Amino acid sequence: MPSVPVNLQEKFARFSEPWSPRVIAEMNDYQFKLVRLLGEFVWHQHADTDEVFIVIEGEMVLRFRDREVPLRAGELYVVPKGVEHQPFAPAECKVMLVEPKGVINTGDAGGSLTAQNDVWI
Repeated sequence: MPSVPVNLQEKFARFSEPWSPRVIAEMNDYQFKLVRLLGEFVWHQHADTDEVFIVIEGEMVLRFRDREVPLRAGELYVVPKGVEHQPFAPAECKVMLVEPKGVINTGDAGGSLTAQNDVWI
């Protein structure tokens, strides 16, 4: 068991690349990941799992084919499994993701924004 709490701002200070989630903790088979969002991400879905977005700092929009969900600091949203979505942040936004180990950030879309899994900071 760790002897010190995880400081989110200290962890965010360790990386600057957008769309590159970093693992900060695990609970059972779930990972807590920090990610910087900037601009448009790819449209994608996760067929087998829900995905939680918790905005730590800034603002973002979760785009769906039929609507948009704006999120600000202190808010969270659960994207249900199998629902196609596109995260968007007009300016840098700091987010915590909660998802099962092994989830690929681009889901079924793949492509150049696919990040390496299990990168701890």
